[in-house]
Amino acid sequence: MGLKTIKASSMADAASWYCATILLALILLASIRESTDSTTEDDSFRGKQFLQMNRPCDEIYVVGEGETLHTISDKCCDPFIVERNPHIHDPDDVFPGLVIKITPNFKLL
Repeated sequence: MGLKTIKASSMADAASWYCATILLALILLASIRESTDSTTEDDSFRGKQFLQMNRPCDEIYVVGEGETLHTISDKCCDPFIVERNPHIHDPDDVFPGLVIKITPNFKLL
C-alpha cells in the first residue's frame, strides 16, 4: 500500500510540473504575440505618452557647476523654485550639489 501512495504522489508532482510549464509557455507566447501586434511606427514602445510631455528637468534637480536659480528656472520652466524649496534662504547662495525640487509649469512650454 505504501508503494502505491509513492507512485501516485510522484505522478501528481509530474502532472503539476507539466501544467506549470504549459501555463508559463502560454503566458510567454501571449506576451510575445501582444508585443508584436501592438508595435507600429508611431507606437514602438509603451510609455510614449511620457515623452510627449517634453519634460526638461526631473522633479529632483541637482545644481551643477556655474548654474544659478535663474538659469535653472529658465531651463526647467519653474519660476517658483525659491518658494517651493524652503531650505534655500538666499537665492544668490546656490552651490553645485544643492538638491532642489522642480515643478515645471507646462503652460510656459
